Amino acid sequence: MSVDITEKRVLEFNRLLSIMEDLRSGCPWDKKQTKESLRHLTIEETYELSESILNDDWDEIKGELGDLLLHIVFYSKIAAEQREFDISDVLETINEKLIRRHPHIYGDVDVENEEEVKENWEKIKLKEGKKSVLQGVPKSLPPLVKSTRIQDKARGVGFDWDNIQQVWEKVLEELEELNAEVVNNTDKEQIENEFGDVLFSLINYARFIGINPSDALEKTNLKFIRRFKYIESESRKRGLSLDQMTLAEMDDLWNEAKMSDDQNETEDI
Repeated sequence: MSVDITEKRVLEFNRLLSIMEDLRSGCPWDKKQTKESLRHLTIEETYELSESILNDDWDEIKGELGDLLLHIVFYSKIAAEQREFDISDVLETINEKLIRRHPHIYGDVDVENEEEVKENWEKIKLKEGKKSVLQGVPKSLPPLVKSTRIQDKARGVGFDWDNIQQVWEKVLEELEELNAEVVNNTDKEQIENEFGDVLFSLINYARFIGINPSDALEKTNLKFIRRFKYIESESRKRGLSLDQMTLAEMDDLWNEAKMSDDQNETEDI
């Protein structure tokens, strides 16, 4: 007899909960874990999921999502042991939040586009008791991600540029200010401040053109790693050592790697 998809979801989720009970009571490692000891592992799992998404590997994504789900169940189990809450409370909380913050689906509010959805979301959060729209931005977020979230939330309540040209002009303005500080040999702290302004304005511009700056930067990181490894590999094949090569020689190999990348992209198309 076949099992329908809804029943399978319930069966597998209950199975995971049962496994968690077994691990918590019988496995020496799982017994010792606390919310504090799991924290860095959860962060690591999140980055692994992020990498699998960038790799466009669905099997890998499925596995990493399972790892994250295990962590959610694990934290809930620890909380239940301390009589704080259990997994059903977690599910109820997110369900109620989603219903409350989507009045255009579960209420009588009309929206025209995704931007209005975001605006409503932030306004509802303020009504729920949030003192600032920026309150939901975790302090421990990586700076690049934090900057993106800050700008998204400010936009949600209407604090934003009117058009993309204004944003680009701000980027150019910040670049000029940074260059002026460097040329004038200003103190390092001021140069650092201006450099931060440049990054912030570029992240703003990325948002306006629909680019995730973290993803864009990571793809460039991976591209650099791939091309630099090509330089290392080819130099060894030619009996050369990087520290003995001229910059021009290394640049020639870099261009070869770049041509190889361009060819692969064309073949993918």
